[in-house]
Amino acid sequence: MNVVAVLLLASVSVPQVQMRDVQPAIAQPHFAQAAPAPKHKGGKWYFARTGHAVYCFGPVMHVQSNDGVIESVATFCKGNQLLVPLKD
Repeated sequence: MNVVAVLLLASVSVPQVQMRDVQPAIAQPHFAQAAPAPKHKGGKWYFARTGHAVYCFGPVMHVQSNDGVIESVATFCKGNQLLVPLKD
């Protein structure tokens, strides 16, 4: 019985499927785009005593200067600045 089934299946012709609308893949020009601006992660803009805006990632701390005055400083600012005195 198995032999008859195999011979029957082997004698059946399988129609070939033709794809008429297939076009060869043409390489489209790839234009390099500028990377999107990185999003700031957890930082905040502050106004420095020098009059410039600085972007810092750390907390604002109150430290005592050499002459005994307590001043606010922003910590871990962009541009490798550890402490930036803030304008109050």
